[in-house]
Amino acid sequence: MAEDNKPLLIKRYASRRLYNTETSDYVTLDDIAGFIRDGREVQIVDLKSGDDLTRQYLLQIIAEHESRGENMLPVNVLNDLVRSYTNQAQSMMPQFLQASFDMFREGQEKMIGGGMKVPGLDVIQAQQEAFLKAMTSGFSGWSGAGSTEPAEDKPAEEGEDLDDIKKQLAELQSKLNKMS
Repeated sequence: MAEDNKPLLIKRYASRRLYNTETSDYVTLDDIAGFIRDGREVQIVDLKSGDDLTRQYLLQIIAEHESRGENMLPVNVLNDLVRSYTNQAQSMMPQFLQASFDMFREGQEKMIGGGMKVPGLDVIQAQQEAFLKAMTSGFSGWSGAGSTEPAEDKPAEEGEDLDDIKKQLAELQSKLNKMS
């Protein structure tokens, strides 16, 4: 078996069929989703052009799951994502999402690997939502507090938002450290 830390290379042929280079057979999007659930990283490239198509196919996998009624992304989160493409949050959103999933994954590993029961996953979710609202509340035309005033009109609150974010992040890190 190949190294698990090396991405599984999937090549897309002109016929749009997907070819697993490790097992020398064709795969489907469901197969690729299975590889990812099993912990493998995948890289999907166009055979002819060499373009990396991984993002496109991962988004397609998510869209197919959502369209089949396997709703994991609440509508308000989808709305927030759409908003982030149209304002200053776009530059911070990838780092925020990565940090959130890293913390989630770390918490999962501690719960599963350590056999410990961690009460209040709903508390963690609420903290993440509050963190997202705090992060996005200072961006123009979009405030987590429900205000539609641009951030430029509130310079004092912007600094307070950053302090709140730092405090919430420190509290969350402290709770994760206690779980260890």
